[in-house]
Amino acid sequence: MRIGTAKENYTADEALFDTNIQRGWMIALMIALFALPFMTGQYAIYLVCLVMINIVSTTGLNILTGFTGLVSLGQAAFMGVGAYTVAIMEINLGTPFLLNLLIAGSGAALVGIVVGLPSLRVKGLYLAIATIAASVILHFIFANWTSMTGGVSGLSMPPASLFGLELVQPDQVYWIIMPITVLMLFGAANLFRTRIGRAFIAIRDRDISAEVLGIRLLRFKLLSFAISSFYAGVAGGLWAYFFRVITPESFPLLMSIFFLAAIIVGGMGSILGGILGATFMTMVPEILKMMVGVLSPIWPDAVAVMSPVRVVVFGALIIFFLIFEPDGLAEIWRNIRRFFHLWPFKT
Repeated sequence: MRIGTAKENYTADEALFDTNIQRGWMIALMIALFALPFMTGQYAIYLVCLVMINIVSTTGLNILTGFTGLVSLGQAAFMGVGAYTVAIMEINLGTPFLLNLLIAGSGAALVGIVVGLPSLRVKGLYLAIATIAASVILHFIFANWTSMTGGVSGLSMPPASLFGLELVQPDQVYWIIMPITVLMLFGAANLFRTRIGRAFIAIRDRDISAEVLGIRLLRFKLLSFAISSFYAGVAGGLWAYFFRVITPESFPLLMSIFFLAAIIVGGMGSILGGILGATFMTMVPEILKMMVGVLSPIWPDAVAVMSPVRVVVFGALIIFFLIFEPDGLAEIWRNIRRFFHLWPFKT
């Protein structure tokens, strides 16, 4: 273990960054995020925005599944609630985008509370099936409530505006997505320094013991669903502003599986795991796309053969990490840091 890191008080023990090196890296990261739009092209910024949206939604699912132990396969549907809420308000009311995102997250949180009601009686596979059922119901509403959602044709919404300037291009929408993503991540990290976050972890570790200690299971399970769904709703709102076309097929069950795969690959019960998992899983299709581009000149059937590979890769990655590294990419990163902290001595 490292020496010289003993904590002398509770404040130091609860600090998000306990060394000056960590604070320095965080400042460098923030500077890089602000400089990024001026240093890269539109496609790179497009990928960064997509990664950030997925990070917000993955972090929400990690709060529910990784920290509270409640399995959900409805994260994409909650994103759909947020996206449609933003689109409807933007089209009909023209309200500011921050207000739209807040209402989108709140609406998704209310839906999440309703979906989370069975969590007091069922858990594990049965709870996952209940969230799938909720996802199917929401998809049905998206597709058939034509007067509000546009039905299968969906909705096309105007871009967000800031001080009268329409944010259309990725390098413009970036200035909405990046600050909100950073804020949501800091909120999630601070959540587990509070009584509520510790209650979530206690429920995950042993819900019966948590109840004996005075933690009201129904209240905190529903609160976990609400917070997770709020994150999904905000992510869906950001997704709506980014793509500006919302249809029922924009949020399929496969997307919920994507987010579950992201927290497994990244590391459940870790904020860093959600970031790494969402980034890695978002970039996998881009890597496959690059491979197709390289193979197409020498293999004419590359596009047809490689198209379904994405689903196979997701499943293979889940199996690989469950077998060889259950704690995900976050644990690999911690091992790398530990090695350099102790080098040249052995761990």
